[in-house]
Amino acid sequence: MKIYTKTGDKGITSLLGGIRVPKSDLRIDAYGTIDELNSYLGLVRDQPVNQKRGDLLKEIQDRLFTIGADLATVPGKEKVKKPDLHLEDIALLEKEMDLMEMELPPLKAFILPGGHQSVSFCHLARTVCRRAERITVELASFEEVSELIIQYLNRLSDFLFVLGRAMSQELGAEEITWKPRI
Repeated sequence: MKIYTKTGDKGITSLLGGIRVPKSDLRIDAYGTIDELNSYLGLVRDQPVNQKRGDLLKEIQDRLFTIGADLATVPGKEKVKKPDLHLEDIALLEKEMDLMEMELPPLKAFILPGGHQSVSFCHLARTVCRRAERITVELASFEEVSELIIQYLNRLSDFLFVLGRAMSQELGAEEITWKPRI
């Protein structure tokens, strides 16, 4: 199978379920941003500090493929075979956040992204996740989108924030707090 099909050369692509839409369609932007997030998450997973979290981060990447498949499907096409997102997927993120937060000092101020390159990669993933969430929420105002997707993306951005804090602690990197000029 060739990777190039030339069917998108005029700026049109196919959704699962058979319709063709412009590549600038909000639905394409939504699942394209999920793909971008997944790439950043791969970068986060590849950091040595996350070696023990590799399976968890791969699980999250798998769920992002699930979300991408859902967003790439024509609304109402129930016969299209695709994986499902479950409430347990959101619960897993919450459980993992709770475990990490037990080891972290209480948060008393906003934290500036950075402190270590690996942590910065995590913050990049978090901000792309927030963008994916905003685009998906906008899409949901026009077309049907599963509420679980929006909930998952919201929880995932929180998870990535906590993960960044945990990574900072494990790397011995300073968390730099924001001190606003007043």
